[in-house]
Order: sequence, then C-alpha cells, then structure tokens
Amino acid sequence: MLTPFIISFLVLFIVIMVAATLGTKYWDNKRKKQVSSMLKTAGEKEPEVSISNLLMEPSEDNRSWMERFIEGLDFAQKLQAQMQQAGLDWSPMKLLIMSVMCSVIGIVAGIKFPILGFGVSSLVFGVATASIPYFYVRRVRASRLNKLEEQFPEALEFLARSMRAGHAFTISLEMLGEELPEPLGQEFRTLFNEQNLGAALEVALANLCNRVPLLDVRFFSSSVLLQKQTGGNLAEILTRLADVIRERFRLKGQVKAASAHGRLTATILMLMPIGTMFALLVVSPGYLQGMAKDTDGKWMIAFAIIGQVIGNYFIRRIIKIKV
Repeated sequence: MLTPFIISFLVLFIVIMVAATLGTKYWDNKRKKQVSSMLKTAGEKEPEVSISNLLMEPSEDNRSWMERFIEGLDFAQKLQAQMQQAGLDWSPMKLLIMSVMCSVIGIVAGIKFPILGFGVSSLVFGVATASIPYFYVRRVRASRLNKLEEQFPEALEFLARSMRAGHAFTISLEMLGEELPEPLGQEFRTLFNEQNLGAALEVALANLCNRVPLLDVRFFSSSVLLQKQTGGNLAEILTRLADVIRERFRLKGQVKAASAHGRLTATILMLMPIGTMFALLVVSPGYLQGMAKDTDGKWMIAFAIIGQVIGNYFIRRIIKIKV
C-alpha cells in the first residue's frame, strides 16, 4: 500500500532536484558568458594549436590501443585538463586503472558487508569507491588553484616593481618564474618558455588561462593584451589589479569564515549516518541485515541514502557564496 506513495515521493524529489540543477546551470552559464564578453579584447584570437600540448602529449607509437581510445573521447580531454590543472602527471588511462582497482575493493567490501544484499551492496560500494580517484583529482585541483590565487597578487606586484626598475616585460616574466615558489613559479616559467619557443604573447597567455582557470588570471591576460594594443603604464595597472585581487581575496576569506558553521554542519550530518552504520555492523552485524532483507526496510535504506545526498547537495549550494 505504501508503494504508490513512495514512488510519488521519489518522483517529486527527482523532479525538484533536476529543476534546481538545470536552473543553477542556466544562471552559471549566463554569468560566465557575461564575464567572457567583458574579458574579450579587440582582435583576440583563439589559438588553434597549443604549444604546451605539443610538448606534453605522449608519442602515438608508445600508447596502447586502449589508451588511444580513451584519450580520443571528449571526457578524456576534460580529465586530462583537470589533472594538468591539479599538477598531477597522470594520464586518463592511469586514472581509469586506479578507478577499476578501487571498484574491486568496493565490490569485495560489498560482499563482506551485504547490507542491501550481495548484488546491490557490491554495486553501491563499487561505484562509490571507483569515484575516489576522480574526487581526489578534484580536491588536489581545488587546493592548487586556491594556492595559485593566494600567490597571484604577489606575482603581479613583483612584475610591477621589475618593470618600474626598467626591465622589459619578458625579462620580468623570466625573473618571476625563477623567484616565485611553486606552483605559480612553474606556470610563469612555462609562460616564458612558450614565448622563447616562438609563440605569440596572445597564444602564451591563452595557454596560461587554460592551465590556470582563475578569473584573476583572465584579468591579468586581458590587461597585458590591452596595454599591448592601446599603450599605457602596465606597472600601474598591475599594481591596482593586485590591490583589487587582495581585497576580493580578503572578502572571500570573510565569507568563508562566516559560512564555516554551515560547512561543518553539512560534514557532520553527512558522516554521522555512515559512521553509525559501520558501528552497527561491528557491534551488531545482524541488525541492519535483517532490515535489508525486509521489503519496506530496503526502501527505507534507499530513501535514507537519497535523502542524505539531496540534503548535502542543497546545504552545499546554500553555503556556497561566490565572491
């Protein structure tokens, strides 16, 4: 008798979640288009071939047919870009192998702890553990981008001081790459090396924006290209841009501190049921298994998992404030 009500409840939640996701993506895409239109400069051209890709792509003869097939897919290019932005020397094939190994561990854990039955438990644990390498890449990427964002104002001030001292822009880039610590020093060394290999400044800056997808880097690239086309005091522009970035970063830190309570609440609410489940499996292994064997119990467990995911998603969306 409860089946129609449960199905209606599930359909309603799915519809609400899909509508919220589509609405969020629509406004994010609209905002990105507005920012992109603001940052485009006159005569800016998108480079057809990236010199960094020519230098970093492996030889075709040294790759297996499986690796060539995976790298030929669209999502493989996105994964490669994310791993490059994370500073990891991985390939899509290596990430796939790690995901398969983690999924095997999850399947074994599902067989060892058949909460929802051997098949369903193995599937759930396998999918969950298979996503661990991908989320690790995302976490390392976010941490590296945050560090790059912290170092960027100092880099702009270094460039401004060097140009005030009489050095050319390219020489200042070389000095900046040698003096700055990692990871930003590596990015500016790559920028300077691309110019030494004969790449135009527009192409080198476009590659920098692809490797470091930060709004501050796009502002920097646009400022340099505008100064190249229209003239002006680039040192003064970079100094003011560094002040703006510092002020925005300070405001971002205040927002992060204000939302710390919400993030901690979301983490606790997400981890508490998982910890309770594993504690019950250790203390009383047959408690959850008896619930999983019952038809209504399986629905309750499924809705509990779905509710946890949906609740965590909306809490994250609420406390995520863009600055």
